[in-house]
Amino acid sequence: MNSASERLPRLLALVPYLLSRPGIPIAEAAADFGVTEQQLRRDLELLWMCGLPGYGPGDLIDLSFESDTITVTYDAGMRRPLRLTTSEATALLVALRALADTPGIPDTDAVQRALAKVEEAAGQARSAGVVVGLAQDGAERPEVRSAVQRAATRRRALWMRYYTASRDAISERTVDPMRLLIIDGRSYLEAWCRSAGGVRLFRLDRVDDAAVLDEPARPPEDAEPMDVSAGLFRPMPDQPVVELELEPDARWVAEYYPVDELAELSGGRTRVRMRYSDRSWMVRLLLGLGGQAQVLDPPDLADDVRRRAEEALARARHLPAT
Repeated sequence: MNSASERLPRLLALVPYLLSRPGIPIAEAAADFGVTEQQLRRDLELLWMCGLPGYGPGDLIDLSFESDTITVTYDAGMRRPLRLTTSEATALLVALRALADTPGIPDTDAVQRALAKVEEAAGQARSAGVVVGLAQDGAERPEVRSAVQRAATRRRALWMRYYTASRDAISERTVDPMRLLIIDGRSYLEAWCRSAGGVRLFRLDRVDDAAVLDEPARPPEDAEPMDVSAGLFRPMPDQPVVELELEPDARWVAEYYPVDELAELSGGRTRVRMRYSDRSWMVRLLLGLGGQAQVLDPPDLADDVRRRAEEALARARHLPAT
């Protein structure tokens, strides 16, 4: 019996292979995949149990055998182009990058080709209003990830220069690493921050520089790992709420951030209600969206955004028009 790592790539390739070769003899297909006819029949039996959610007879992959030939009679949507949401594409990119770095993968070239295709598709999707990928706030630097991994693995203290988005500020700090996490498709370092005096999560794509220190990491004994099972953002009842109307090119906001309500409007627009903890962060988010977002409520937040935009335009009047 083939191992799971050998069987999975074959199963993924079987349906498109058979779709392009209707009526192919079992012996020929088995030879192409380098397996016995008995193993190929086992693979085909497993494929019969795969398909779209619902899993009724009309949802599963269906195959037809005539004598010793194979024909796919229903492909369960595998013929259609793959369309991913923001979170799905982000998670897939992270998984593919992790897979590419995993020792023992037999076909790393295939992983790299898949990674390149997803990254290319993600880049093309941005103009259509779907923000996909890891570089929205900047990409992880390989040297930073390497330093963070060494510090976490060797249990050494870490110095880093870090960008805090909520305050729009860069600070230098020394931390005691506790663990590395992937949450919602992004890499984080959980560590005891000596400056803050508490456990904090640091996004690796916001670490500008990092260095492993020649001293052991010593988080306090009472430093507890954070519970991230329900995600990072935990809205509180007393947090302020903003109601926004998003144009199609700003729809990614509703996919990227937790929202209380979501209403589809005409013309591809979306109305959302969001909770937030820092008003200055919300103002910067809205300014970055430009004319793609309208504040419906509260009015004072809309006034803040308008005032900040007018101040920015006033400061830019001396610049040449482009």
